[in-house]
Formats: sequence, C-alpha cells, structure tokens
Amino acid sequence: MTNQELQALVEKVSQESFRQPFCHRATFNNRLRTTGGRYHLKSHDLDFNQLVFEKYGKDELIKVIKHELCHYHLHLAGRGYQHKDLEFKQLLKKTGGSRYTPPLATATYQVYQCQKCHQEVRRRRKIDTKRYVCGNCQGKLKFLKTIES
Repeated sequence: MTNQELQALVEKVSQESFRQPFCHRATFNNRLRTTGGRYHLKSHDLDFNQLVFEKYGKDELIKVIKHELCHYHLHLAGRGYQHKDLEFKQLLKKTGGSRYTPPLATATYQVYQCQKCHQEVRRRRKIDTKRYVCGNCQGKLKFLKTIES
C-alpha cells in the first residue's frame, strides 16, 4: 500500500465512520516501532506503522485508522481527545476502532544455563560467560540458544 492509497483510505473511513472530512495528511512512518499510529497535535497529520498492514492486513489497519481519527476529530472539536477521556472511549467504541495495537515487535532472548545448578537464565543482551557467573551458586554459565517471543 502506498501513501496515496493510505490517504484515500483514511479520507474514506473518516467520511463513512465519522461523517466528517479528513483534511490533512496521512502517511506511513517507518520509524514507528511499537505503536500502530500517531496523531500530531500541531499539524493535525496522521502517521501509521506499515507493519500493521503487512502483518495483520487491511482490517486491522482500518481499526488503527479509526483510533487515530478519534484523536483527530475530538481534538479539532475541542473535546476530550486523550486516551483517559470518556468522550474518546465512547467514540472509539461507537466507531469500532481498536484500543490497542496488536504486537508488532518480537523480543529476542539469549538463554544460558548454569553448569553447576542447571538453572536457566534468560537475558535480552548477550553476556560474556567468562566474566559473569550464576547468581545462585556462582557456577559457570553456558550459552544454550536464542529464542524469540
């Protein structure tokens, strides 16, 4: 999906779900990592994470678009546009937007095992097994595998 197709989709969803036009820019932003979209308060533009479309499809992207359009239309109307506001929650429920983005990034863990007490240790970062030892028994650690969760 290109930025022009995204712009047309956002305008269409805004007209169908909110009965109001979307008069600003909507683009994909490759720098977004954990969030599905972002609303800019000053420029009123919308950014979307392309991974939502690639991993979950058009239906999930439309839910994220509705979420960001709730921020957009409520902010322009001078009403409560933040996640904590009741108006935002009600409008989001009414339009069928998603409250949370599905998981986009996967975490990678390094798994080590103590050679003395056989306890497994999971770490996000690699460690030097010559320098670090088991926290329970001070035994040597051995690298087992890398897992994604």
